[in-house]
Amino acid sequence: MKPVAVVRFPGTQCDQDVVKAIKLLHYPVKTIGHADRFSPKDYSAFILPGGFSYGDYLRAGALAVHSQAMQDIYKAAEAGRPILGICNGFQILCEAGLLEGTLQVNQTLRFIDKWVELELIHSCSVWGGDQIKKTVCIPIAHKEGRFYASEEKMKMLQDQSLIWWKYKKNPNGSLESIAGIMNKQKNVAGLMPHPERAMAEWMGGTAGISFFKTFF
Repeated sequence: MKPVAVVRFPGTQCDQDVVKAIKLLHYPVKTIGHADRFSPKDYSAFILPGGFSYGDYLRAGALAVHSQAMQDIYKAAEAGRPILGICNGFQILCEAGLLEGTLQVNQTLRFIDKWVELELIHSCSVWGGDQIKKTVCIPIAHKEGRFYASEEKMKMLQDQSLIWWKYKKNPNGSLESIAGIMNKQKNVAGLMPHPERAMAEWMGGTAGISFFKTFF
């Protein structure tokens, strides 16, 4: 079984949370550094965790796009490998053009850290698939999580069924209450909430487990 790759950038904070989540499901996992080069075929999936890559200078995720590791993430996406960006990872995937839209500062202009209810709009076969319930409750922790896209891009996301999750009660002003989206091939997905922080009852819930169970 090929390992799941967790990609770490300077300022990434949630990589060990994701590593522990993957290990909890007894999958092999390996951390890849921002300066590392690799072959996409050597890994079963790729996860870009949350944090503040490169201190979120310029814009969240903007500098991470130019790292060595991202050159091979582009190749992995093109090859159809499963890729998940969580929080800052979602921001990076949008900055990289692998997902549509942008993540902007919350409407409140404040960092938000709370549990939220999500509604599944269209399933993502490589990240959860049919194992995920129609509604889940997992935590968010971000200041730049307000999803925005042009009218043209929003129409494309809607017409091609690329909206993955929506907030049941919008916490940050995201357009159409969007919490997660997919690319056209549906192998690349971005999610602002943190499923890796909902893996056990002592954390507050186990809804996060199902996000990681179907990429093999």
